[in-house]
Amino acid sequence: MAVTLHEDMDEVEKEPVRPKVTDSKGILQKNREFLDFFWDIAKPEREIRLKAIEGLIAYLKKIDKSDELKYALQRLVDGLAHGREAARCGYSVALAQLLSVFEDIGLQTILDQIKGKHNLQTVNKKQVRNVAFGNFFGVLALSQSTRLAKEPQVLLECVRLLQKISLYREHLQDLPRKTMVDLLSEVFEEVLLGALQTDLTAALSSPEHLELLLVAMQKFPDVLKPKKLKKLLGSTSVINSENIPKLVQVLKMAAQSMKKERLLPAVAGDLLQLSLREGSFQLFWSEAVINGLLKDQTGPSHYLCFRLLGSALPHLSTEQLQNVLTGEVMKQYGEHVLSAQLPDRFKFTPEMDEYVSAFLQGCPDSDRQLAVVVGFSLLTNQGHPVIPTHWKVVEFLGPEALKSYVGWLKDMFLEPKMEVCLDFVTRRQKEKQDNVERIFRLRKWIVPRLTSIVDNNQVKKDEDLVMDIARFIFCHAFFVIKKKSTDIPETENVPSVPLDEKSRAVVVNAFFGLLHHLNHLPVLGEPTKVETLNKKPVLGVKADGCMWLSSLVQYADLLLGKPKCLQCHLSFTPDMIQSVEALQKKAKKSQSPEVSAFQQLFLLVGMNLFKSPQESVELIHDIQSCVAKVQAKKARKKKASKDDGEEPHWVEVLVEILLSLLSQPSRLIRSICKTVFSRVCPHVTQNAISAILDVLDPTKDSEESGVVVTDEKDEPRKEKGKEEATAKGEDQEEDGDESDSSDDDEEEDEAMEDEVDPNFRLELMKVLQGSGAVATEEDNSDDEELDDEAMMKLDSSIASLFAEQKKKIQAKKEEKERLRKEKTLVRDFKIKVLDLVEIFLLRQSTSPLVLGMIEPLLAVIESGMSSETEQQEQDFLRKAADIFRNQLCRGKQYCKNVEDRQAELHDMLEKLLSRAQKLSDSSISLFYFSASLYLLKVLRGGVQAQTDSGDTSMGNVDVERVTARYTDALVSFMTRRNSPLTGAMFMDLFSRFPTLCKNLLDTAVEYITGGAREHQQGQACAVVLKGLQSNEVQKMVAGDRWTGICQTTVDKVTETLGKGFEVKNKMILEKMTKALELSLFLVKTIHHQNLAVDLQPLRNTLQSLNKNEAFQKSGHMEDTYWGVMKMFGVQKPKLVKMKKAEEEVEKGPTTKAKKKGFLPETKKRKHSKKPVVLEEKIVGEKGKPAASPAPAGDGEQGKKKKRKRNKNRKRKHSEGAEAPAQSPAKKTKKKAAKSPQRMVA
Repeated sequence: MAVTLHEDMDEVEKEPVRPKVTDSKGILQKNREFLDFFWDIAKPEREIRLKAIEGLIAYLKKIDKSDELKYALQRLVDGLAHGREAARCGYSVALAQLLSVFEDIGLQTILDQIKGKHNLQTVNKKQVRNVAFGNFFGVLALSQSTRLAKEPQVLLECVRLLQKISLYREHLQDLPRKTMVDLLSEVFEEVLLGALQTDLTAALSSPEHLELLLVAMQKFPDVLKPKKLKKLLGSTSVINSENIPKLVQVLKMAAQSMKKERLLPAVAGDLLQLSLREGSFQLFWSEAVINGLLKDQTGPSHYLCFRLLGSALPHLSTEQLQNVLTGEVMKQYGEHVLSAQLPDRFKFTPEMDEYVSAFLQGCPDSDRQLAVVVGFSLLTNQGHPVIPTHWKVVEFLGPEALKSYVGWLKDMFLEPKMEVCLDFVTRRQKEKQDNVERIFRLRKWIVPRLTSIVDNNQVKKDEDLVMDIARFIFCHAFFVIKKKSTDIPETENVPSVPLDEKSRAVVVNAFFGLLHHLNHLPVLGEPTKVETLNKKPVLGVKADGCMWLSSLVQYADLLLGKPKCLQCHLSFTPDMIQSVEALQKKAKKSQSPEVSAFQQLFLLVGMNLFKSPQESVELIHDIQSCVAKVQAKKARKKKASKDDGEEPHWVEVLVEILLSLLSQPSRLIRSICKTVFSRVCPHVTQNAISAILDVLDPTKDSEESGVVVTDEKDEPRKEKGKEEATAKGEDQEEDGDESDSSDDDEEEDEAMEDEVDPNFRLELMKVLQGSGAVATEEDNSDDEELDDEAMMKLDSSIASLFAEQKKKIQAKKEEKERLRKEKTLVRDFKIKVLDLVEIFLLRQSTSPLVLGMIEPLLAVIESGMSSETEQQEQDFLRKAADIFRNQLCRGKQYCKNVEDRQAELHDMLEKLLSRAQKLSDSSISLFYFSASLYLLKVLRGGVQAQTDSGDTSMGNVDVERVTARYTDALVSFMTRRNSPLTGAMFMDLFSRFPTLCKNLLDTAVEYITGGAREHQQGQACAVVLKGLQSNEVQKMVAGDRWTGICQTTVDKVTETLGKGFEVKNKMILEKMTKALELSLFLVKTIHHQNLAVDLQPLRNTLQSLNKNEAFQKSGHMEDTYWGVMKMFGVQKPKLVKMKKAEEEVEKGPTTKAKKKGFLPETKKRKHSKKPVVLEEKIVGEKGKPAASPAPAGDGEQGKKKKRKRNKNRKRKHSEGAEAPAQSPAKKTKKKAAKSPQRMVA
């Protein structure tokens, strides 16, 4: 122990002295450059690492010292297990270069050093990954030194080390195996047969040994010939009937080792390759895989079979593919796919899809591609294939294979060959096997499979293939084939099993889904005429410009013209066909939007004729009358005034047709109606708009709207989830509205059952009293027991009564469910009608008809805000609010010519403002206020010229009248405690309309101090700030008025800042922040413009605020406050910690206390930064800081507490047993705790 004296301490303290560092060789002092090499080797930059390695080699060559070479080897071996990948690579390359240059270093020594340093048996679990990488990079360094071929024994030890670390596959993946293959390529024949004799003989005992043998056979086929394999294994080949059991055990071990990684073991892949090379694949697959691994009940063995199946696909011939894809492995895979549909189950399907996709991408043979997709399509469960209808791997099929696959699907639809399917059933399904049901399930899958090929834009298809699929589905959806026809290829094959009603309904629904896909299909191939006609990309047309719907209508006309060959219970009307042909001819001559709209609408209704013939015939007649009116429009211009009173305008009839079509649950109809309406928007009249808005009117019932909403329960479920976000309810229609009721409905149903109907109670009492089971009030006799006959009568009466009551309850439930479905359908219909409103606002935003939409849309939003909170209602409300806010109020284009409607618009503006003030919800009031600003914009028009007085021209706005209305609104906001208006509304008004801002500015300034609450006063500050910041306002009120406004505002702000802060809440802090922001702008503007405004009262108020302890500044408030003070020349002070010594000097001289435990000067932390600043200290005008108060806890009271604490400690030690000996460190800590440390700034 050494004794040290400190100048600032009175007693001698003993403390341990660190051992003196000895550097006898001077490495730490002289060879700083040498040590820096190792730091640079570990850096992430590759160039720096390579430069450091070159420098290290050159340095070691130059000095030629064994100690530094030994130290370098040690550092490089230690760095092999570094945590960073770049550092490991750098140390490995450096070690390889070092061994390559200095050949006198023994490789065996380095390998032993690597094994000793990176021992996987003794390492901590947390370091297993780094140590495994250390071994791998060590072997890699020895391999890259190019000296392993000269030392075979070291090479064999490296191979064994790689075999050991290959078990850690979760960290190293397949790196050890690849390195082992590279190392064995350097082994000579004598070494291979001599040194590896033991390992090769035990090849069938573990996956590692078998992998070594397979790699050796792959690298040296001339060395390991059948004769030598006979000596090693006892057989001339690895895969034979005798070795199958051992191979199965090895594969099971490999499958278990790869359970977590979910990858194909390398040994299994090499065995598969070997079986293909030797021609023993059939033996390996049937005995090792099917009768071996597949018999094992464990999951890893089954997944290994699936992975072998997927990896074998690229290497098998067509016959082998057909054999493998119809075997037990595929059947087991189908059972796995079926069972994996349950939640929380491992699903192998994505991995198998990757195998199939890789095969299809790399295989140019169309026959093999077809064999694979057909093999997976034949894997069925009770006739239904297990692969999904939207199988993405079809994207990688070649054109020929895709065409053949479509032909195979059509053949299976017409002639279902259930015997060729690899069908499997579960235990529950064995009792319900029906061949008719299996055929229906297969056809139910085939039709969506065909439509998905058209739907997927990634599939490489041409127009002929798409038309072939559409014709096939259409023909079998609506026609029955009687005999063949040479003109119609679809009549060549007649379904072997006729389609029943259930199957035909599936095909019909699939066809209309296909129409929707065709209507949105991009142009296939190289478009020629389309590019010349339209520059924008066109959907739903062929390369020649003809619509897909038109081609299908022509095909339907062809089928209807062959009544002897095909039978259909419906037919097209000749008028419709003629109308479509006439419109097509007219469309070629003139590119009129309404002509193409009518053409598309005719085609839609014509196709819909097969689905609902009665409604479609009426719609066709209405459309024909509209077309006739459009064609005769020019001739009727002179008689328009007479005709308008007699019959409606053609566009009004068309809107009614569109509304009736939108009532049907079809995505195709919805998209076509949107397209048609967008093309006839320029011709829309006020009556047509009124018809649309009447549907959305919340005050009218669905019966008054004149549109019947239909519900079709046979819509395919597969369409669910593909609708747009704004039409989520439509998916419920396509699903047949069979969704379960919500939890609230179930609770209400239970409550309905629990409630007892009074009428039912009376009826029950009558039955009981009539049978004598219950005594009446008149009968005072005691209850008598009933005989058996009377009890039987009573039981039957009660049973019939309860049965009748149950029927009543069920009827109530059904009525409630009916009303709920009807409400859902009506809401979905209204969501679709909103599409028409949105289209009109987008296409005709400058039309005066838009002004008539304001109040109806506001009524829809207000009704939605106060109605139910169901998801469907929220979607409707969100869509309506989005249309009103973005398309109407914030639209760039708006109506600018309203000279004849000024009075009407002013009345509407006053009405909207009045309604906005009376509402209770600010969110609804915002929409009304925004609508008033939109009307202001419309009245102002597009011209904003400067008048003689400097004001901006307000067009047709009655400025005095409008100013009075907005003044009333502003006063209402500032004086009412619970006003629905907000400050953001008036800030928007001030920023968009400077003229009104100028007129309202004085009123807003008054309420900086006159607001009803602190919130209104703060908002008044924000509104005034927004108005004063406007350049237009500053130009309008330039001169004396601007100075007067600034002076008045400064006085008001000074007054509101000078109020007390007895009550601290969020509103007061918000008001203070807004007032300080306004003060900052005022002071800055007044100084910049040199205005004659007295700022001294404001300065005094701000300085007094800082001295007030109740005034607590937040981060933003503090920055704003000191920003204002900076404009007055007062800088933010820097706070310093006052020394305690100065306080002691003020108190007088005292006895010098002992400084126990005080840190020496050498141990003190040096502060490079300046002292911390206390916020409470303000530098005055003279720059002198205020005196700091004495720190608490430094008086007599603190000393008395410490004395008491020390006495209690001594008392405990004296009463108790002898305390154990303590270390010097603990004693030092106790001494330091007795006397407080006194820090000097």
